[in-house]
Amino acid sequence: MPEGPSVRKFQLLTSPFVGQVVAKVGGSSRKLSVNDLNALRLQDSQVHGKNLYLAFVAAEGPLGPTAEETVLQREAACGAHCPAQAQQGQGGAPHPHSRDEELKEAQHSRSEAPEAAEGRGNWLRIHFGMFGSVRANEFSRASRANKRGDWKDPVPRLVLHFEGGGFLVFYNCRLLWCSSPRADPASDILSVEFHRGRALRALCAPDPVCYTLLDQRHFSGLGNIIKNEILYLARIHPLTPGSLLALSDLEHLLDCAVQFSSEWLHNKLRGQGLHPQVYQKEQCPLGHPLMKGTFGPSRGFKRLTWWCPQCQPAVLPGDGDPSSVT
Repeated sequence: MPEGPSVRKFQLLTSPFVGQVVAKVGGSSRKLSVNDLNALRLQDSQVHGKNLYLAFVAAEGPLGPTAEETVLQREAACGAHCPAQAQQGQGGAPHPHSRDEELKEAQHSRSEAPEAAEGRGNWLRIHFGMFGSVRANEFSRASRANKRGDWKDPVPRLVLHFEGGGFLVFYNCRLLWCSSPRADPASDILSVEFHRGRALRALCAPDPVCYTLLDQRHFSGLGNIIKNEILYLARIHPLTPGSLLALSDLEHLLDCAVQFSSEWLHNKLRGQGLHPQVYQKEQCPLGHPLMKGTFGPSRGFKRLTWWCPQCQPAVLPGDGDPSSVT
């Protein structure tokens, strides 16, 4: 599913429509009646981790204040010369996934963001699926034929046409009304309020670091691509218990997480793709063969993980032989 940097880009695509009134709606969503959005005003747009939140109010009412301008919005304002800022397109994961991983991702998506029963609020929570995206003023077109040989364009879950003439299109996502954004900015790796101390305490747990990094309670917005890349950058084996690592190693891992996520976002805004070093690769940049395994908590979701046994030696109780970890 789209990770934090991608959802941040989606939020920037929606921001220009804040203050406008919905003139016409469409889409295939079965989770809500899309017609309920007709004639409402988009009041605010926020992103928290992997979720996008849109606030709607009655069009005849006063336009309330939006949340404080985020760092990313300030960068967009001062970097208007960047061509990618005006680019209207999709910002999803940079590489195709296998069908098996897509199905597993869908299962994880449902468990990660449960659709708990809640009274109707004025915030629309948007949680993206494996190939979820947002487009502004254009529809997504089929890039290849399906197994039947048909060239069918993706079907939008929601389309919002605004009185100003533009429109937003949401693909492969779940839509749910809520009373307010369910978010803890202190856990969002791309938030100015990200709390390093709390993140370090979470990493110190005896659990394998690859489990902790994907725990959205501690690292909101961090997904499987970021996990694989930063563990390689920090030269840490994915199954190393955090409690066995020196504090300096954990601090370096945290630095890698923040820096990699920020650079990925900036590249997206410049229209540049991601060039992973180990994710879905066969060799690391030094030419060493990579290993691949499916890791996760015993009662949790398992994710594919790539690592280099030479660059990321295991640190485990006992002899610490990397070959013992497969």
